Amino acid sequence: MRKALHTIREDLQAVFDRDPAATSWLEVVLTYAGFHALLAYRVAHWLQVHGVPFFPRLISQMARWLTGIEIHPAAKIGTGFFIDHGMGVVIGETAEIGDYVTLFQGVTLGGTGKERGKRHPTIGNHVVIGAGAKILGAIKIGDNVKIGANSVVLKNVPPNSTVIGVPARIIKSQGERLPDASMDHTNIPDPINERFVALEQELIELRKKLENRDS
Repeated sequence: MRKALHTIREDLQAVFDRDPAATSWLEVVLTYAGFHALLAYRVAHWLQVHGVPFFPRLISQMARWLTGIEIHPAAKIGTGFFIDHGMGVVIGETAEIGDYVTLFQGVTLGGTGKERGKRHPTIGNHVVIGAGAKILGAIKIGDNVKIGANSVVLKNVPPNSTVIGVPARIIKSQGERLPDASMDHTNIPDPINERFVALEQELIELRKKLENRDS
């Protein structure tokens, strides 16, 4: 019981740490759908672990109807988990999520077919997953990874990386831990645009060289 209360406190604190709109404990407890879905998951998961039939899925489906967030009771979720807004979030049965992970609305941690066994992603600690991103299959997302909005991740992602795109590709990788679990979605690098800019600069320099030679 003490461990369960500690986990819930960490989940509540995560809201204040990562959502500047959160103004009071009462507001979060009464109005935050992401917290409601997570609380329902904690109860359903406890029942699932202790072998109680039927009720874990009933609780998860009721939470889905009320919050728009579907978390399978058999999924494993660490402490300090935060779902921002949350509508449309789906977390599959064999998904595993580490500590202090942030999900935005529309995120799917899903499978790729009808395979059995481990078929959903494993997410490391301090991971941020942007709105609409899809992480599919029994892949591993390392610690401190940032996944851009609407990305589709189908392969393992090493720690301390940033990935974007469809399918997702690594655009940034560091050998040290990222400083926090926040992400500025408006300033994610665009490698294709950066390459176009570089090519344009090369053309300008070549044009100058040709003009100087002709003169």
